[in-house]
Amino acid sequence: MTLPALPAFQSGNTAVITGGANGIGLACAQQMADAGLNVALIDRDPAALATAATRVSGAGKVLTFECDVSDASAMHTLADQISSNLGPASILMNNAGAGLNPGKPWENGDGWQQLLGINLGGIINGVQAFVPGMIEAGAPGIVINTGSKQGITLPPGNGAYNVSKAGVKAYTETLAHELRNLDECQISAHLLIPGFTYTGMIQRFLPEKPPGAWTSEQVVDFMFDSLARGDFYILCPDNDVDRAMDEKRTAWNVGDLIENRPALSRWHPDFADAFEAFIKS
Repeated sequence: MTLPALPAFQSGNTAVITGGANGIGLACAQQMADAGLNVALIDRDPAALATAATRVSGAGKVLTFECDVSDASAMHTLADQISSNLGPASILMNNAGAGLNPGKPWENGDGWQQLLGINLGGIINGVQAFVPGMIEAGAPGIVINTGSKQGITLPPGNGAYNVSKAGVKAYTETLAHELRNLDECQISAHLLIPGFTYTGMIQRFLPEKPPGAWTSEQVVDFMFDSLARGDFYILCPDNDVDRAMDEKRTAWNVGDLIENRPALSRWHPDFADAFEAFIKS
């Protein structure tokens, strides 16, 4: 796979990737390093970082940094450290995430706060730590925030994860708007929306890749193609769900508001037949 022919991806530039020790982040780091970019891998798992460091190599420098993205102060300190070692970031990929289900909306407040702190707070912290330096540098740049389809269609099962990823969608949309309206700013923001992807988070529960899942490498290839087109919403399919199905599910979810249906009517028994007919239409 060839990286997008965009100025931010020029050899010698610096890419910062959180959650970079496995999955999508690691796959992205490998391709960027191969293309000659300097890569800063950030993760809170030191053992995984050490393994990643042995796997990622290329013409550019590859440095690893242990950090909890939910710690705003630590992220700002890290941004200064990376800038001193590698220069200002040209690419920022806020990819770190957690999926452990803390329970129902009225349960386990600490668990909810922890998940939100990583999945949403970590992205906010990443932007606030690195983007001011990217703006000050006055060079082309790209910010990629990893969201989820669960932040759009909100399937029951893990409400805290859905809330966090819905927040990532809203935050990244706001970020993109503000950057494009900033005078002389050459930085764009993009929302990566993976489909079912076999990452380390999934591997904990499923030792073997399900047939329906994409690999992290497939997601990264799709992401690079989307960036080359200038897409903001990088809506990835997988081996079970194509673009048309994603569009139908998203449209139905928005229709709940427009038609004043019950919340999450897709999973409401009174609307099961209507949803099925809509999908087939």
